[in-house]
Amino acid sequence: METGLAIRARQPAHDALPAEIYLPLVDSLFKEGSTLFLGTLFVIGSVFITYWKTGEILILYCALAVFAVAVARGVVMRAYLRARPTIKTIEAARRWEHRYSIGASASCALLSIWCFVSFAWTTDPLAPLVSFTMTIAYSAGIFGRNFANPRFVIIQILCTWAPITAALVIYGNIYHWIFAFLLIPTFLGIKLIAERLRRTLVEAVVTSRDMSLLAKRFDTALNNMPHGLCMFDSKRRIVVSNQKLKDQVGLPADIELKGSSVRELVDRIVEVGLLSDAGARELTDRLNAQLSGTDNAAFGIDMQNERTLEFTVQPMESGGMVALVEDITERKIAEAKINHLARFDALTGLPNRNVLRDRMEHALAEWRPDNMCAIHFIDLDQFKQVNDTLGHTRGDMLLEAVAQRLRTSIDADVISRFGGDEFVILQAPLKSLDQAETLAVRVLEALGGTYDLDGHKVVVTASIGIAVAENRIDPDQFLRNADMALYRAKAEGRGTWRWFEAKMEEKAQARRNLELDLRVALETEAFELYYQPIFNLKTKRIQACEALLRWPHRERGMVSPAEFIPVAEEMGLIVEIGNQVLYKACLECRRWPGEIAVAVNLSSIQFDRSNIPALVRETLAATNLSARRLEIEITESTLLQDTRRTRADLRQLAELGVKVSLDDFGTAYSSLSYLHSFPLHKVKIDQSFLRDLGDDERRVTLLRGITRLSAQLGLHVVVEGVETAEQLELLAAEESVDEVQGYLLCRPMPAADVRRLLFASYVAPAQAPSWPQSLRSDAA
Repeated sequence: METGLAIRARQPAHDALPAEIYLPLVDSLFKEGSTLFLGTLFVIGSVFITYWKTGEILILYCALAVFAVAVARGVVMRAYLRARPTIKTIEAARRWEHRYSIGASASCALLSIWCFVSFAWTTDPLAPLVSFTMTIAYSAGIFGRNFANPRFVIIQILCTWAPITAALVIYGNIYHWIFAFLLIPTFLGIKLIAERLRRTLVEAVVTSRDMSLLAKRFDTALNNMPHGLCMFDSKRRIVVSNQKLKDQVGLPADIELKGSSVRELVDRIVEVGLLSDAGARELTDRLNAQLSGTDNAAFGIDMQNERTLEFTVQPMESGGMVALVEDITERKIAEAKINHLARFDALTGLPNRNVLRDRMEHALAEWRPDNMCAIHFIDLDQFKQVNDTLGHTRGDMLLEAVAQRLRTSIDADVISRFGGDEFVILQAPLKSLDQAETLAVRVLEALGGTYDLDGHKVVVTASIGIAVAENRIDPDQFLRNADMALYRAKAEGRGTWRWFEAKMEEKAQARRNLELDLRVALETEAFELYYQPIFNLKTKRIQACEALLRWPHRERGMVSPAEFIPVAEEMGLIVEIGNQVLYKACLECRRWPGEIAVAVNLSSIQFDRSNIPALVRETLAATNLSARRLEIEITESTLLQDTRRTRADLRQLAELGVKVSLDDFGTAYSSLSYLHSFPLHKVKIDQSFLRDLGDDERRVTLLRGITRLSAQLGLHVVVEGVETAEQLELLAAEESVDEVQGYLLCRPMPAADVRRLLFASYVAPAQAPSWPQSLRSDAA
């Protein structure tokens, strides 16, 4: 779109003008028809006067011709006015412009002919004077109306100038010739005036167009703003507003706000029912304060339709101001949701640990001996089992149900979901310990029982640890105390509650120290392996040695595996420790004589988190140990998890040539089905079957039954825990027992000692099968 500056700079030809400029120029030709009528009337009158004075018939013909052309031009003008709404293109406008120009040129030509006749055929001095004067005057008027088209102006000048000049030159004297010469600059001046008028009109049309376009753009932008806008002048009257503002404040679209004051605007909002009286006063005061410059902060107003509008006011140099109005309802709702999510649990709707900590800090800050507070740390028993068997969706349903029971049955300062299946209750103020005990009992009663989870019935109990702030205590330590009490409650049977005691902190600190030391021991490979021989009951020689993990602590001495193995399993370190044990045991076995094998225990956690067949394959390759000299011992807990995967892993081990032994058989969830459903080579009968055998025939019968059944299934039978000669004698009499192991025969010993023992036993001369004297002495 061309601008006014571009039009002025280029001075385009008439035909090059754009439609939005060209059409108004053509339209200007047909405006003010009354002036054309009056001018024509005076001209015709003048022509008739000269005819009356001279009696020249040609002048009469000129008068009639001028009248006919005037009538024709009037008809064309009326036709244009009727067709005006349909004239939208340059081509259509040009046709009307040509019609107008033909009529104007004809009028000029007739007047100049009248002037020529007056000079050539009349002797009355009045006729030339009147005709010349009227022709020049009328022509100047016509040029003024036709200045829009430069070509038409030139044509009309020629039509006027040529006959007049000819009359002056042919029929006049020397003075007339001088006057004819002076007509040239006269008509050139008229031409220049026409061009200037044209330029002025074009600039006016372009400016008008630009202003109109700018106004339309401003109006479009104003009414498509996402915010309402209201502009006040220095007299605090509205000069500009948009439709969005009316929509926001509930005003009709056709209402006129221009000229309204702040008070009048607010009153109209009140009238439509979207603003209360209190809100109206607040809005009026705040807007007036903004106008006065005493307040420039954005402010929000709550409307009666539950929407919230925010007003932002910007002062102007002229003394007025621009007010932007934004509907911030959705933003406020989103902020409220974010704030709620930051302080409340999304699943249960209970306060989260952020709220809990704030309330704890407040309660602890107000602590007094007669104004204590207590923390109840609650954990659902067997919640993981619900998740594993029924799925996480029903686990979430259980948490929601537990939260609802706590809300409806417990009156406490804060009931919070701490995370997972853990809930924390802050009890404040607390006057006596009996109050805390009473609340704990009520919580257990409320939470214990049956829950219906989408048609599935589950029975749930809870364990609680209680810590009482008997002095000003750090909130984190306060929670740790309750957590330690909870751990004690779960360790002592679940479904109960326990108080925090100071010795729990000592035990927890010892546990933390043990965890730290375990990590250091793993990093520095401080663990050692001891080996306990396993004897063939028939040959009385060492068949294999079981690798047993030992931890010589730099301060505590030798730490019992029963103490640190469970901790390592909970920490997840048992996988790395087991990998080290397997590698060291295989490496040591390579140094033993003959085909003596090494037995290595693998944790069920290793099977769950590692690819055991790949691990064994890599370890055998790294230590260059034959697979037939490695025995992997597993417990029954390994067979309980992911049965299909475990069976596949054991089958791959068997295909490698590695023997698999079922250790500690007869304890825990022992099932005879394991003996035939898994690819096992050995079964190690737990030492508990040998204890207190004596003359108890039932125990002896049970031991014989298990060993004989295992042997009949094709399994090698090993009995652990042989500690007396009577036990050894009883087992030696059993054909189904293949191997024995126990303190009677040999205690676990370091790698160097067992190596010497194995070489001594291996190189002993052949003799009748009997227990070596050194072993009998060692056992004694």
